[in-house]
Amino acid sequence: MPTLAESSATLQNRVQADAAVELSRLEARLPPLLSIIAGMVDLTGFFTLGNIFTAHVTGNLVVAAADAVHGGPFHLTQALAIPVFMLALAVVWLIAQVSQRDGPSLARLLLLVQLLLLAAVLTFSVIVKPSAAPHGLMAGIAVMIAVSAMACQYALLRLAMPRAVSTAVMTGNLTNTLLSLLDTLSKRRPLLPVDADRLKRSVHLLFGFLLGCVVAAYAVSVLGDWASSSFGKVARVPTSPPTVRNSG
Repeated sequence: MPTLAESSATLQNRVQADAAVELSRLEARLPPLLSIIAGMVDLTGFFTLGNIFTAHVTGNLVVAAADAVHGGPFHLTQALAIPVFMLALAVVWLIAQVSQRDGPSLARLLLLVQLLLLAAVLTFSVIVKPSAAPHGLMAGIAVMIAVSAMACQYALLRLAMPRAVSTAVMTGNLTNTLLSLLDTLSKRRPLLPVDADRLKRSVHLLFGFLLGCVVAAYAVSVLGDWASSSFGKVARVPTSPPTVRNSG
């Protein structure tokens, strides 16, 4: 008859195995969905909030540099986007630390945080209508909320699903996809490690981001300030019992 310690160890191993299976499932299914959201948020913000990249925030450096070279106006929102993104990353890290969660449980928590931030962008945009003055203060506030939502998304992947392909580096995903395809089609020695699964996931992310951009472009043209509701509806939080990380 197994002892209490053996039964406890068996139960713990089973819980860990179930968590590993759920994490693997999330790593396969969640990034493509998040890439769609990233494309929708990026395009919606660019067209309605003063040509600011809310998902790929480093793109704002390019726009700001181009404006500086051509003598364009200084946009404070562009300058603030990156430090706000960094601050949001720090807050998400703190939430993860305080929650003492990891894996699927942490992913669900951070997905909920992101959903609340996206809902805040929608509510703020519908009430205040920042698109009426895309370079004004209200538009800047909407941008910062959206940037914070994207920071939460990217931190989620790194903290909860570190093996997942990033939804933030679409240039890198495009590069890896094309080079891997060339290696596959060539009869010569492959230059990259063969990883068909990672290649498939990168392709899914690319098409997801493109799909998000197309959906957001249509939503902006039809819904205006209600366009934020489109990516608010896409974000769904998986429901299953949370697991708590052993802090000891």
